[in-house]
Amino acid sequence: MTHFSSLDNLSLKDAWLTVGVFDGVHLGHRALLRRLLDGARAAGSPAVVITFDPHPAVVLGNRTEFQYLTPPAERAALLASLGVDVVITQTFDRAFAAQTAEEFVRLAARTLGLRRLVIGYDTALGRGREGNAARLTEIGKALGYTVEVVEAVQQEGRIISSSAIRQQVREGAVAEAAKALGRPYSLSGPVIHGDGRGRHINIPTANIQAAPEKLIPANGIYAAWAWVGGERFAAATNIGVNPTFTPDKTAPTVEAHLLDFDRSLYGQEVKLEFVARLRDEMRFSSVEALLKQIYADIARVRETLA
Repeated sequence: MTHFSSLDNLSLKDAWLTVGVFDGVHLGHRALLRRLLDGARAAGSPAVVITFDPHPAVVLGNRTEFQYLTPPAERAALLASLGVDVVITQTFDRAFAAQTAEEFVRLAARTLGLRRLVIGYDTALGRGREGNAARLTEIGKALGYTVEVVEAVQQEGRIISSSAIRQQVREGAVAEAAKALGRPYSLSGPVIHGDGRGRHINIPTANIQAAPEKLIPANGIYAAWAWVGGERFAAATNIGVNPTFTPDKTAPTVEAHLLDFDRSLYGQEVKLEFVARLRDEMRFSSVEALLKQIYADIARVRETLA
């Protein structure tokens, strides 16, 4: 996979293209991507995905921040793992948003040699979202490409959507989010030094620094898989402010106790895959009461991941 930051200056031929944010690269996205990849392979053409950074909601909705299921680098890696040939993470700003659908597609036709545009059921490109399936098909007749619309994917009677999954993650419903994603929700980051309190009570934890734009699940205790290099370990994971010791803290931290693990992790990259939320974060009256609950949590993690 090759990764570009703009459509400008590319020179491809006969590309099959899809366009969207693809935050989460969930099962609905994957149905569309599967059609793109199957068609491109059969035609001997490159499969190209254009995604955006920042999310259009940041620019068009004047939002100061946005937390992603999959920030751009993670999203590109997921798209590559599915077999996409070219990912273009297009900068989305006011100037880009001001383009008409025809202006955008003409640029794609010139730089990608566009032959097939595969879009989702709700795709609307260009200024004022005027580039729906009918309009894009009309433009295609002049530019020499065809349009294919992929229908929505439903689960339990509801259309799978990134916004719904983001809400599930915010609420800590990671098992439900995993069903729609087709994989556990995960976060990665380097292990940084914390206050060292876990080691003092013989429950050492890895304090994982996630990217600031990454959506962190709700505060609580989770059963998770921790990946260190190519090895996987069960992990009792706490997200929160540790109210027993730091009740005035406001910014949550992500701390994972890797079971049956006794190596230093400082500076290493750890990936957490969240399987289930076990309970709310709680404040305890004593260290002894906290330890009793931690041991119970570890037992539940073993049971959940068995």
